[in-house]
Amino acid sequence: MIIPDCGIRWEFSSVAGRLRAALIMRRHIGGSAVEAASGRSQRSPDGKVTFSDQIENAYSRIGVTSAHKQILFMILLGIWFDALEQNAVGLTGPVLKESWGLGGAEIGFLNTMTFTATALGRLVTGVIIDRLGRRTMLMVNLIVFACGSLLCALAPSYAVLAAGRFIVGFGLGGEISVAVIMMAEFFAARHRGTAVGLINVTAAGLGNMLAPLFGIVVFAIFDGPDKWRWIFGLLFLPAILIMFFRRYVPETPRFLAASGRIDEANIVINRLARSQLSGPIENPEQFLTQSGAQEPGQQPRSDWRAVLRGRLLRRTLLLTVAVCMSYAAQISMLTLMPTILVATGYNLTSSLGFTLLMQSGSLAGAIFAAVAASRLPRKKVLTGGAVLGCLAGLSIALFSSNIALVLVFGFLFNFALIILNTTIWLFAPELYPTRVRGIGTSIILAMGSLSGGLFPLVSGFVFDASGLTGMFTLLAALFVILGIAVQFPPETFGKPMEEDEQIVHA
Repeated sequence: MIIPDCGIRWEFSSVAGRLRAALIMRRHIGGSAVEAASGRSQRSPDGKVTFSDQIENAYSRIGVTSAHKQILFMILLGIWFDALEQNAVGLTGPVLKESWGLGGAEIGFLNTMTFTATALGRLVTGVIIDRLGRRTMLMVNLIVFACGSLLCALAPSYAVLAAGRFIVGFGLGGEISVAVIMMAEFFAARHRGTAVGLINVTAAGLGNMLAPLFGIVVFAIFDGPDKWRWIFGLLFLPAILIMFFRRYVPETPRFLAASGRIDEANIVINRLARSQLSGPIENPEQFLTQSGAQEPGQQPRSDWRAVLRGRLLRRTLLLTVAVCMSYAAQISMLTLMPTILVATGYNLTSSLGFTLLMQSGSLAGAIFAAVAASRLPRKKVLTGGAVLGCLAGLSIALFSSNIALVLVFGFLFNFALIILNTTIWLFAPELYPTRVRGIGTSIILAMGSLSGGLFPLVSGFVFDASGLTGMFTLLAALFVILGIAVQFPPETFGKPMEEDEQIVHA
């Protein structure tokens, strides 16, 4: 067996440190290099060190390099524009209502088309990325999203606009799913939470918070009955630029190793270690050996039905319930709040400004969740977020006639929501092995999108009947259901991601 050079820096200033160094060197000589690096590698029943531990130890050794940061930036930049696009119906709704004479139901249908397609895009993408890899769909989904944005900008009729929103939603759904999984698979356990958390810092945090400001700026520059078109048109151009840079993002080593493509996985880890995303790799180091539980060249069959059987079915159902509650509350808030404020007498600029203030809670929540991801267990964070969200929702219901208190509790409501969404995005891929991680995560997020697309219709009906008090009492109840559901999945905090051989031999 080839033993790679671990490249460990020996900087021990104590007797205990020197003893630990001697112990590691002894393991290095007598066992595998993987076991030497961690001292806690697991083996499958046939005595092979699992790829899960080999990859985890390789990631722990190289840490976070500039290559990681480049990949993160290229993915997050696209996610930020996706978030602006997700808010587009809420931004353009009041203008479309005035210029095209659309009613609330027709504007709501645009949102339903978007999020129904988002669910479909996530499901289709989940199946494809488990079979063909993550990297390809990262590009394809962005192309689909850009084409949909352009169609919306040029739409001559309501029907074409609705079709454009469907195309946008399809690309948007796949984009988020791939981003979450790639970030989870590119980083070690101690960095994974922060990496995935940064997706929602960018999307639900900066994206949702700055979307109202984006609308204010666009409507201040462009005027007339067609000024809403610039919202969609200005989101098309950056997508084209991002596609150019994303061609440097490699396939994830976890997918390559699970597919039996060990040499390719080693090359990608070397690229990460050397901060070299392009060009040839000279004298690559062997981070992974051919002794993993998956035989080289053999690709495990990806069967979507696996997530609907046994213990994976239980995980899927519980997290689906949680994400449906969270998305229902979030999208109801995003979609309806600007229109509700306009309906209560505030002008468009004021309503978008108030929405901006409440959405700043999203950024704070995303940052908190990203930090908490590396320090607190997933289930504790989810439980705390559910309690805070419920209390904030009930407070808005109680003080609905006081706009100042609505803004304060609206901030806390969004703060709790994004803590929940960020942690669910992190939790979901950790619950599945590599061969079904894509479809498992995508099913959960797809059901969330369906809930987000359909539930605002219920929320709007309740608002028409009972005002803000009734609507936010309903939304507060969703957090209670979420808090119960998240108590039952297994805790994943600080653990290596499951690989296929660990499910087979469990």
